[in-house]
Amino acid sequence: MSAEGYRAGFVTFVGRPNVGKSTLMNALVGEKVAITSSKPQTTRHAIRGIVHRDNGQLIIVDTPGVHRPRTLLGQRLNDLVQSTLSEVDVIALCVPATDDVGPGDTFIANEILKYPRARKIALITKTDNATKDQIATRLMEVDQLADWEALIPLSALTGEQLDVVVREILALMPESDPLYPPEDTSEQTVEVRIAELIREATLEGVNEELPHSIAVTIDEMGEREDGLHQIFASLWVERDSQKGIMIGKGGGKLKDIGSRARAEIEALLGHKVYLSIQVKVSKEWQRDSKKITKLGL
Repeated sequence: MSAEGYRAGFVTFVGRPNVGKSTLMNALVGEKVAITSSKPQTTRHAIRGIVHRDNGQLIIVDTPGVHRPRTLLGQRLNDLVQSTLSEVDVIALCVPATDDVGPGDTFIANEILKYPRARKIALITKTDNATKDQIATRLMEVDQLADWEALIPLSALTGEQLDVVVREILALMPESDPLYPPEDTSEQTVEVRIAELIREATLEGVNEELPHSIAVTIDEMGEREDGLHQIFASLWVERDSQKGIMIGKGGGKLKDIGSRARAEIEALLGHKVYLSIQVKVSKEWQRDSKKITKLGL
């Protein structure tokens, strides 16, 4: 049985793409459980990261940014957000301190009010990158959007106010026994985390459309006779021209992707790995339900 007053439950961070939701989750969990990128729609799964405290447990459901879908994949991502909002105990709207509150923030704030089961808070993110005047202005603007149970400025990069965020969210959770063992930090399988780290390595330095066309699958994992862990992965794109971009001149781009991904994978696993990545084409997979499912999305 849990100690008296122990609380546990589910919280999700919502907001426009690239407001710092995944970075915040990683900072609270204390390790990298969600990939991050400056590209919109980096998050494609409802990732659960687990925060442990002596008096409670927070299960963070990291969702894709709410956006106007242009493909079947985009619609599926929006549907994932909607189903998550209907199930969590707390919804936290994230707004960057550096950006004016706009129609997108107002739309999302109004949307989350349609889920009466969840308690609502607002978080002003990226305060390390903002002036005091910007932070004060953002607090006033966001305060006008809804009747929040808490309104907290924070920086996931510097750790400022993260203890306050955990304390305030835990106070809104129901009394409960722990929902996960104390050693768990994520609900994702190792294979999914590795695939995501490879995808993360592909996202920087490519044009605006290409990131949406990229998917990664793990074909085989195992240990060689010499003890080295080997991973064979496929990097999927939608057109032959994109395949050429991902391979690069003389294979340079793919080599760079592999190098950066391998470093992250070795940090995750705690040992050296051999990583082999093949670039493959699945025509217009974002618009084909069977292909989307085959790619694990």
